[in-house]
Amino acid sequence: MKCGKCSGTCPAFNDMDIHPHQFVSMVEKGKIKELMKSKSIWTCLSCFACVERCPRNVEPVKLIEAARLSVIRRQGENHLKADEIPALLDENIPQQAIVSAFRKYSK
Repeated sequence: MKCGKCSGTCPAFNDMDIHPHQFVSMVEKGKIKELMKSKSIWTCLSCFACVERCPRNVEPVKLIEAARLSVIRRQGENHLKADEIPALLDENIPQQAIVSAFRKYSK
């Protein structure tokens, strides 16, 4: 079953080049290197909205986080340093996004 409900509920959908349902499909097809080059692994808010919405308990966010961590480990450093994040903030960013950014980029 590939319904796309995960992508429909994703708050970062418009900023992603590969959407959550496409991500799952690409993992199934073994297109991991393409996924690791995607900006979507950095755009994902890790809010788990895709997990909550999925009728089949697929967890796209875990696949996205796994790809992100693979890239980070390959590079030997984070994509974004924690001390660089405050300069990127604006008053319209939800607090959840800030917490998520620190969680993503401090591993």
